[in-house]
Amino acid sequence: MKSFVTGATGFIGASIVRELLENNHEVRALVRRGSDTSNLSGLDVELIAGDILDPPTFNIGMKGCDTLFHAAADYRLWTLKPEDMYRINVEGTVSVLQGAVNNGISKVVYTSSVGTLGNPGDGSPGDETTPVSFSDMVGHYKKSKFLAEREAEKFAAAGLPLVVVNPSTPVGPMDIKPTPTGKIIVDFLNRKMPAYLDTGLNIIPVEDCARGHLLAAEKGKPGEKYILGNSNVTLHHIFLILSEVTGIPAPKFKLPYFPILVAAYLNEGIAKITEKEPLIPLAGVQMAAKYMYFDASKAIKALGLPQNSIELALRRAVDWFIEKGYVKRNYSSKNA
Repeated sequence: MKSFVTGATGFIGASIVRELLENNHEVRALVRRGSDTSNLSGLDVELIAGDILDPPTFNIGMKGCDTLFHAAADYRLWTLKPEDMYRINVEGTVSVLQGAVNNGISKVVYTSSVGTLGNPGDGSPGDETTPVSFSDMVGHYKKSKFLAEREAEKFAAAGLPLVVVNPSTPVGPMDIKPTPTGKIIVDFLNRKMPAYLDTGLNIIPVEDCARGHLLAAEKGKPGEKYILGNSNVTLHHIFLILSEVTGIPAPKFKLPYFPILVAAYLNEGIAKITEKEPLIPLAGVQMAAKYMYFDASKAIKALGLPQNSIELALRRAVDWFIEKGYVKRNYSSKNA
């Protein structure tokens, strides 16, 4: 089997590549010129220099492949130029999926997000069938991914053998940028997290998330979507796990929501003037108003999605961030 992967240098994409190699797939990875390829260092991967918005560059690599994993995305809670995010996440998805049609790809796995799904917000989990609309989307990332998922569904309806996967919040090594969740872990390790908001999310080890992509390609029904998730936990509980792993005290003070929301609006305004990322991203605070809990039972039953320890995943994330120099203090996780 020969697979083509977009977003291969990123957090989820690099784990997909490793999972493919472990399952004896030949892998071609689309890599933007000048991007950091350290997540692919030492791997037996054919790198294709190109861009998802430039079909001639990726059609060369896609030709002759059996499976496409489209994991490339602009994932940020704040951007100075939202139009760039829509171009990458929406127009880029259309471009890549049209390439799959043109090249006769036999199976496509499109990486969406649980952020595009309905969520009751009362602590009960959402699933693939929970009602949702564009007006429910908070921030440009979720809005752009919602629109991109609708485009992917159009391709599936037109006959492209495409499966949508909706990862929750992956944690683990190789979170190179890092993602917003990875940044929370890094800030905790650097003792920059004195307090927390009362919110919750669904965590999954990044390796299990990657495995879910391969299972979706193997067992997923075209036109269907599958949540790739594991445990629903509060943010405070995540800090307690990190405290157990590192010995760093977990924050005890729970922040009131409204003053933080006001501060986020002020930070957003300042960011537009300074053109620097706000200390408190507005979209992140608005998302925290809901417990982002999800039910992954469909993927567990239909695909065999693994449910490995999130505690171990957080420990591995901590060790990786320390090893790669994201943490200023000289220590490692306990019992590592």
